[in-house]
Amino acid sequence: MDFEAIKRAAEGYQADMTRFLRDLIAIPSESCEEEGVIKRTILEMERLGFDKAEIDPEGNALGWMGEGEKIIAFDGHIDTVGVGNRGNWEHDPYQGYETEDVIYGRGGSDQEGGVVSAVYGAKIMKDLGLIPAGYKILVTATVQEEDCDGLCWQYIHNEDGITPEFVVSTEPTDGGIYRGHRGRMEIRVDVKGVSCHGSAPERGDNAIYKMADIIQEVRALNENDDAEGTEIKGLVKMLNPRYNPEHYEDARFLGRGTCTVSQVFYTSPSRCAVADSCAISIDRRMTAGETWDSCLDEIRALPAVRRYGEDVKVSMYMYDRPAWTGLTYETECYFPTWINKETAPHVQALAEAHKALYGEKRVGHPDAMPLRDRPLVDKWTFSTNCVSIQGRYGIPCVGFGPGAESQAHAPNEITWKQDLVTCAAVYAACVGLYKGRGGEDVCEYRGGRTENNIR
Repeated sequence: MDFEAIKRAAEGYQADMTRFLRDLIAIPSESCEEEGVIKRTILEMERLGFDKAEIDPEGNALGWMGEGEKIIAFDGHIDTVGVGNRGNWEHDPYQGYETEDVIYGRGGSDQEGGVVSAVYGAKIMKDLGLIPAGYKILVTATVQEEDCDGLCWQYIHNEDGITPEFVVSTEPTDGGIYRGHRGRMEIRVDVKGVSCHGSAPERGDNAIYKMADIIQEVRALNENDDAEGTEIKGLVKMLNPRYNPEHYEDARFLGRGTCTVSQVFYTSPSRCAVADSCAISIDRRMTAGETWDSCLDEIRALPAVRRYGEDVKVSMYMYDRPAWTGLTYETECYFPTWINKETAPHVQALAEAHKALYGEKRVGHPDAMPLRDRPLVDKWTFSTNCVSIQGRYGIPCVGFGPGAESQAHAPNEITWKQDLVTCAAVYAACVGLYKGRGGEDVCEYRGGRTENNIR
């Protein structure tokens, strides 16, 4: 394989990738509102000579190169979060700007830049004849990830009938190759009360006061240690072989689980009445060894939850928001943890491509390097579509994408042009270095399925 030719090709496309990314950033594309960026991506795929470019019923863009029966896929979600407080942005988040080194604007790092690099990586594969015999390349620009990680791949796998040999997630990795991340779930706690006039609150039962007790214990669950005398043992306990004997080593690799109260709701007849209900949302990040039912049971076991008994309900959210096409594909808000072995052939294909092209250490623009003094093969802090691809379906995943995790969801988001080039080159090279997995189980850890009848 001519690695210098691959690097030259990627560098030669930098201006085209910059133009494409700036076009995508300029089109607002929050979850369920991605129509504009999906159609712009299809146009780019067609312009570059993809063998087929199509939009599925959920609204995902699927671009194909090659004619083999086996599939190697490159996934990037095309939706973004909102801009939040405009006052925190120094420039227009959609108009953005570029310098010689960076591209500014919402979605540059998280993660329209990954879609751009994947589209051009596939173009380089075609230009240089790098698609292996028997394989075809799929580039997916997927929707609704920011709302519901992996929902798009539940649809792609179950309804489009696509099962790749492996998938490269193009989420930002700070120049690293990532083989896993924590899972997550969205928990809701509802508390009942009884309203009465605010002038005599003793006549009622204030749901907000009950919830206040529960909230403090959720905080303790996140912050406490796991010492013998600690009543509410903290989530750090899963790093301790005493509490997680089978998976503590994997938990130490991924990092401890976390929980935080992310939303509060209430009902009350008026501002001069006792609240008769209160609810909270809990964002729960799960490490190895934690399951959907263990996380729900953990909340149900809190002293305040037990004390208020039948007045408290602990449940998991469901997601049923329609896609931009109008299609509704309901699923539970549970996103399984996963890790692949570092020795897995698809992980090694990325690592070997990086080493041949750029060496054994992470590379990038000098301004990006302070966050990149880490092992080349590592893990994400946040969650990705791989919760479905690998977590639900066991389709091997590996991550490598332009940009920085720290730029995700932040104001004044940027990505580096050099990263677009690096990723496109590594994508183009890795497929020819993949040796196939045969019968090997490449999974090191995978979170359990729920009992719900969700495919």
